[in-house]
Amino acid sequence: SEASLVRLYRRFRDLDRNKKGYLCRTDLRQIGALAVNPLGDRIIESFFTDGSYSVDFSGFVRVLAHFRPVDDEELQDPKAPEPLNSRMNKLRFAFQLYDLDRDGKISRHEMLQVLRLMVGVQVTEEQLESITDRTVQEADEDGDGAVSFLEFVKSLEKMDIEQKMSIRILK
Repeated sequence: SEASLVRLYRRFRDLDRNKKGYLCRTDLRQIGALAVNPLGDRIIESFFTDGSYSVDFSGFVRVLAHFRPVDDEELQDPKAPEPLNSRMNKLRFAFQLYDLDRDGKISRHEMLQVLRLMVGVQVTEEQLESITDRTVQEADEDGDGAVSFLEFVKSLEKMDIEQKMSIRILK
């Protein structure tokens, strides 16, 4: 809504402490929800997919739109493009957080790296490797040792990703 965009613009300006008109990685690290999120750095990197060092307001809003909760009451025009906060777009966004080399598959190594970020030192390396192996094995339907986007989607079909994948960005 217009009111949400105004609030986001205010938040963008607050994060832009040097009044540059854009945000860099350091600016985004001020967002408390990202600072405490184990995948915060991966999420911050998603603002800079084209290799740039800054993000303007429209890029900021475009990435954050993925984290907006889905409102079941919103009327969707069938001719309109799929909203960025749709289930499928949220899953695409989540998938790219795991697909570190952007090859369209989540390898065992990539899964292990992300799980390490998520659990920290709370589990042993052996336990983490076991969890990784089991996760990849359960999702990998074609037996290639990696998880494709379609396998990722299927493995999360019962999860309420629309509501769970949200970040409080406004103060």
